[in-house]
Amino acid sequence: AGMIRTDKDEYFIEPLERGKQMEEEKGRIHMVYRRSAVVQQPPDVLLDVHREGSLLGGLGELSSLYSSTEQQLNNTLRRRRHAGDDDYNIEVLLGVDDSVVRFHGKEHVQNYLLTLMNIVNEIYHDESLGVHINVVLVRMIMLGYAKSISLIERGNPSRSLENVCRWAYQQQKSDPGHSEHHDHAIFLTRQDFGPAGMQGYAPVTGMCHPVRSCTLNHEDGFSSAFVVAHETGHVLGMEHDGQGNRCGDETAMGSVMAPLVQAAFHRYHWSRCSGQELKRYIHSYDCLLDDPFEHDWPKLPELPGINYSMDEQCRFDFGVGYKMCTAFRTFDPCKQLWCSHPDNPYFCKTKKGPPLDGTECAPGKWCYKGHCMWKNANQMKQDGNWGPWTKFGSCSRTCGTGVRFRTRQCNNPMPINGGQDCAGVNFEFQLCNTEECPKHFEDFRAQQCQQRNSHFEYQSSKHHWLPYEHPDSHKRCHLYCQSRETGDVAYMKQLAHDGTRCSYKDPYSICVRGECVKVGCDKEIGSNKVEDKCGVCGGDNSHCRTVKGTFTRTPKKLGYLKMFDIPPGARHVFIQEDEASPHFLAIKNQATGHYILNGKGEAARSRSFIDLGVEWEYSIEDNIETLHTDGPLHDAVVVLIIPRENDTRSSLTYKYIIHEDSVPTINSNNVLQEETDTFEWALKSWSQCSKPCGGGFQYTKYGCRRKSDNKMVHRSFCEASRKPKPIRRMCNLQECTQPLWAAEEWEYCTKTCGSSGYQLRTVRCIQPLHNGANRSVHFKYCSGERPESRRPCNRVPCPAHWKAGPWSECSVTCGEGTETRQITCRAGDRCDGEKPESARVCKLAPCNDEPCMGDKSIFCQMEVLARYCSIPGYNKLCCESCSKRSGTLPPPFLTEAAETEEAVMFEQSDLPRALLVPTPVVPHHTQRLPGSSPDRPPFAEDVDTQSSPSNGKPKSAEFPQWRAPQARKTPRLFALLHQPPANSSSLSPHQALVLAAALPAVPANSSVAGAPSPPRTSSRSEKRRPSRPSTMER
Repeated sequence: AGMIRTDKDEYFIEPLERGKQMEEEKGRIHMVYRRSAVVQQPPDVLLDVHREGSLLGGLGELSSLYSSTEQQLNNTLRRRRHAGDDDYNIEVLLGVDDSVVRFHGKEHVQNYLLTLMNIVNEIYHDESLGVHINVVLVRMIMLGYAKSISLIERGNPSRSLENVCRWAYQQQKSDPGHSEHHDHAIFLTRQDFGPAGMQGYAPVTGMCHPVRSCTLNHEDGFSSAFVVAHETGHVLGMEHDGQGNRCGDETAMGSVMAPLVQAAFHRYHWSRCSGQELKRYIHSYDCLLDDPFEHDWPKLPELPGINYSMDEQCRFDFGVGYKMCTAFRTFDPCKQLWCSHPDNPYFCKTKKGPPLDGTECAPGKWCYKGHCMWKNANQMKQDGNWGPWTKFGSCSRTCGTGVRFRTRQCNNPMPINGGQDCAGVNFEFQLCNTEECPKHFEDFRAQQCQQRNSHFEYQSSKHHWLPYEHPDSHKRCHLYCQSRETGDVAYMKQLAHDGTRCSYKDPYSICVRGECVKVGCDKEIGSNKVEDKCGVCGGDNSHCRTVKGTFTRTPKKLGYLKMFDIPPGARHVFIQEDEASPHFLAIKNQATGHYILNGKGEAARSRSFIDLGVEWEYSIEDNIETLHTDGPLHDAVVVLIIPRENDTRSSLTYKYIIHEDSVPTINSNNVLQEETDTFEWALKSWSQCSKPCGGGFQYTKYGCRRKSDNKMVHRSFCEASRKPKPIRRMCNLQECTQPLWAAEEWEYCTKTCGSSGYQLRTVRCIQPLHNGANRSVHFKYCSGERPESRRPCNRVPCPAHWKAGPWSECSVTCGEGTETRQITCRAGDRCDGEKPESARVCKLAPCNDEPCMGDKSIFCQMEVLARYCSIPGYNKLCCESCSKRSGTLPPPFLTEAAETEEAVMFEQSDLPRALLVPTPVVPHHTQRLPGSSPDRPPFAEDVDTQSSPSNGKPKSAEFPQWRAPQARKTPRLFALLHQPPANSSSLSPHQALVLAAALPAVPANSSVAGAPSPPRTSSRSEKRRPSRPSTMER
């Protein structure tokens, strides 16, 4: 039995018949079948749920479902489709309930959802994340009404999430190679599954888990893409910024993982902590390493707003009937999308984000990056495409094998506005001038080193540089040279020229742009063809001859004495003194007269060196010299001795291998035919035992061996029919020991103080083996309670200190205004030192306003309204009164928290159209003032933050308990009453009542403060049990 894995599938091999293998001589018939053909049954727990037809169970059932699928997860090999090391793909199942389908309409909902998921994908492509993640939609399921209400339990987010995750698990395709097999499920609903303001719920670090890789998200327009990205971030292992990490300062700048999501289309990023937390876990998510299949989704325009007007986007954001607000003129409608309802047209809302890129903002114009500009196709995202190849350039060498290149550019078209770069390489090369050089051989690497003699200084002096082969194979295409004078090796600070041999041990592979490219002896790139012992490409040594002999001479005078010649083409040259003598061996190039070894004035010493394009090994042991090279010799060499004493005999033995056509004319007794290699099957090793203990089996493994030198070679050299049958024996007969829990040391605590510090450690189930080693086994084999892998630490109060937030924008667009910032006392209420200033004057360019012609309303004289003079619209309305009180007013609003939505009320008469007063709107309830009618808009609105649900408490600590902050009501000014008729000198009782209800109550010693806005994603308050992995995030 076995398995074959290809690029496209995996195949199992199994015998059709079972029998006694040792008694069979001719083998057995086997069958081969695809892995994808295996039909896998879902776990029994799901079958039971389906048969009972009841509502989904509680957390206890979910825990059993986790454990029942854990073994599946460990035993299933997810087919990897060769994704890049830094390229991850989240294949998504998108579930949509009936509330979303009915709101958008069956005929439009698919394109809306595709646009939304494209935005999520773009958010994960932001460079600030530091990891390239593709969000790929592989399947979309739209649920009916009955199923939708059975999954979402109002006010119970943990149970709703549990139901959604179980539903997603039931939709999973059993075959991991199926095109619709998903890694992660995203569920969208417009039902309220949690307390007011809750936008999402998700398990932490659940990615790739069969049941826990899912999120529950409230859909309310395209800005929901940030909620989906935020919740999926939790599943990937990211925490809230500022909670358990030190990235709280990035939340106001639009970080995706902020507890209060403030990201918008024109301003979002991933915090540094999000990137660090993601990189901590991403390598453990194996399901993200496969390449996704192509899916035939409808093609959408590059700019998502092309298909959606501002009115439609208002309806998505705030509900049916909402359209673009027309109660006031804005300089640029693409700065922020303001919306209102026809029943209350002067009450405008915004989510503080611009319309989608591509939204029409005027005839012939569209929104792009928050600006209304003329339509231009160049603003659309455009993927790059390769242009044509150039012609091949000149060859890097005139002979001896060079390289020539051709290139192409990613300009047909080039990628712009975030489009994808061209896939593949921008250059190709081919070998050229592969014929040997006609003159005597010159080492190309040696030439490059020699060219540095005149100008490359090493340790403040010049040297004669010789070629050097670096021992690190990855550096052999970087030019290193060796000093003849000192023997020092120096890097020449450049790559070896294209066409330089990578190694002197390989005469064909060459360097190309600093990388070694394998070339066979047939001069084909990537070929594995090699030469035999005498240089025949793909030969079998049948044309090889071994030449050997012994030469003895006695010098009569001093000076070099010739012994014998070795012809060109000789390989595996071996020269050795037969006995110790005072003489020294010398080698000279016959063609050039250049001494290769022990030239004049050179001291004889053992060394390795490169000359004549080959590597030489010269050694002196016990006064006996030995010289060896694998060759081949490109020129004939002369072997000499340097006499040290007269009348002392010198005897040298030599041996080399050469092609039969190049054998020199010498005594035939000195020429032997090289034996043709013969091969045989030989016992190589025993296979690994099938069991580590308790009695297993192992089998003999045979390899192919060359008889001449007993070296193992590829099995193709031996005849398969002669391979011996494997021998089986029993092994590891000792009894198995009981696996034990093993806990490693605790990591450092994540915090030095505060209430959120924790530390982790690795806990494994190991089984001791008889040889003293341990092996990891599944945790189900360990008995007893599993040691905790996470625990709180350093939970002590931090020293109190002042924390200053970022400065707000100036309160005016011109002239002199104020800017504010939030000042808090961190970790206590007694901070040392003076409290930093929370407001300061800001001066902008002078205003080009018309001259003040007096107040336009009788109410301008009221002292209680004076603080609104910093608002440009009110200042213009009451210019005379405001100018009298200039410089004595506190700032009108001190923002306690960045808000995700704003609203403003406009009166229809003479109120300046630029008057905007921010207020949170979600969640809210409207309180109609005395005397108002259903036909008139309310003047004041009470804003509740969040209230605790009556039924939102989870049943187990596996899902955290959501705690809402204490409700707080903060009235805001929504309207300014205008001057009554000229004959009126006082407020009517009704007007006074309305004005009193509309104005905030402000202590004399304080300024009006804006209430914190409820988040798109509510802040988390949770309990965690370290031993369970099912912690939830919102």
